[in-house]
Amino acid sequence: MTLVRRRLATGDTAEVTGAEEKGRPTLAVVTMKQLLESGVHFGHQARRWNPKMKRFIFMERNGIHIIDLQQTLTRVEDAYAFMRDLAGNGGQILFVGTKKQAQESIAEEARRGQMHFVNQRWLGGFLTNFVTIQKRINRLNELHERKERGDFATMPKKDALRLDDELLHLDRYFSGVRELKRHPSALFIVDPHREHIAVEEARRLEIPVVAMVDTNCDPDLIDVIIPANDDAIRAVKLICQKMADAIIEGRAMFDASRKEASPEDMGYAPATTAAELEGIGVPRAKRTPRVYEPEPEEEEEDVTADVDPEATTEIKTAEES
Repeated sequence: MTLVRRRLATGDTAEVTGAEEKGRPTLAVVTMKQLLESGVHFGHQARRWNPKMKRFIFMERNGIHIIDLQQTLTRVEDAYAFMRDLAGNGGQILFVGTKKQAQESIAEEARRGQMHFVNQRWLGGFLTNFVTIQKRINRLNELHERKERGDFATMPKKDALRLDDELLHLDRYFSGVRELKRHPSALFIVDPHREHIAVEEARRLEIPVVAMVDTNCDPDLIDVIIPANDDAIRAVKLICQKMADAIIEGRAMFDASRKEASPEDMGYAPATTAAELEGIGVPRAKRTPRVYEPEPEEEEEDVTADVDPEATTEIKTAEES
């Protein structure tokens, strides 16, 4: 491990310089010391590796692959920027991690970032058959509302116990996605080798996947790769914490942009005023036709005053004949 620490320590400065040239912030998202202390660099046994992960492996020591933390450092910054931009645009991220080492960190950091999570079991068809999953989520919300209103106390004991069991069963699998109304914008997965069903469903729906990829995983299935140890509790907690920080920063940017937006940008008011419309010669709208109302009868006037007397005599003679 001394060789690994020495190699990574010498390459740390070069990486920071490269990040500055690419326009990244000078403040590091995560430091090399944090990665080493969390055990992010430990991979699986050499006989259990996936050959596609060769480019992320630094060396083999005592039959265990050592992950190149120099690449991990760069990939964490890329994933941080990706999650921040996605949250800044109003996107929703689903945290997925069902192994025991990741369940607590996934739930805690997802709640801190006000996002959704699945940490007990990934139900097949969660994304591809989302209509059915949404029905179960609605049923869970309905049972919660009924229990809060006190309906369980007014019904027979046997029925209340049955609904309580149903509530506990649904709450176990859907407690982290109660507010999920549509497909998430991206998935953050711990151990995609274990969560291969979630990865396949996301790829079928073209949903981006950000994942902690260990030496036994296939990196070609992941959009944003974070080569890291996904079996250590401290390593999982560190990466999840950084992703939650990125989401919080992105949400702050999103809220600030909504506050600064004018009514015209939000679509609440016309972009042009009435004076501008008259200036460009826009025709006025047609007026609503008025309903015909008969006018009151006027008194008959003496129209014979202006008539020639000879013409009047001729008319009378014609009538008599």
